[in-house]
Amino acid sequence: MGRDTKAKCKKCRREGSKLFLKGEKCYSDKCPLTRKSYPPGEAGESRSRWSQYRIRLREKQKARRIYGLREEQFRKYFEQSKSGKEVTGEALLRKLEKRLDNVLYRSGLAQSRDQARQLINHGHIEVNGRSVDIPSYMTEEGDVVAFKENSRSKEGLRSLMNEDSVRIPPWIDLEPDNMRASVLSEPAIDDVEESLQVNRIVEFYSR
Repeated sequence: MGRDTKAKCKKCRREGSKLFLKGEKCYSDKCPLTRKSYPPGEAGESRSRWSQYRIRLREKQKARRIYGLREEQFRKYFEQSKSGKEVTGEALLRKLEKRLDNVLYRSGLAQSRDQARQLINHGHIEVNGRSVDIPSYMTEEGDVVAFKENSRSKEGLRSLMNEDSVRIPPWIDLEPDNMRASVLSEPAIDDVEESLQVNRIVEFYSR
């Protein structure tokens, strides 16, 4: 799988909002977006008018960068969401939220989605007692996501937890002492921390 090695803070500046890609730094005064709210490469606010295409494209890119997905992956989730009975935009957000790397981040067991993917790839995570090394694994209601027993004993991994900074949504229950989180229900769209106008994403792919 290809890796996006571009500077994370520049992505936030490009989209004009926090994408929460750098863990604790995003919640502190060190966030570059608070000092430079304009896109990289510009000396200030752009005077050009945005076309409808550009507005929809930027919203799609914003969502893709938040969840750390390649275009092919994101488009696949959209097509799956469109073929279901649920409202397409809401179905898309639910799929993105149910990814294992996202659940790990939302629960505070990782400081960012990038870090969550690394923990999963390195074999530190299990779901319902079974080892899972696929970040895109789709969690379901009732699943228990946890660090493996031998990983819980490592102080360095315990220090990665971010439960004090991140707002844990009601559909996830965290047991910090056990480094474990339970999926209580389907993700609630209103609990998505980042503001996304999914109707623009639907319009972009439906043009």
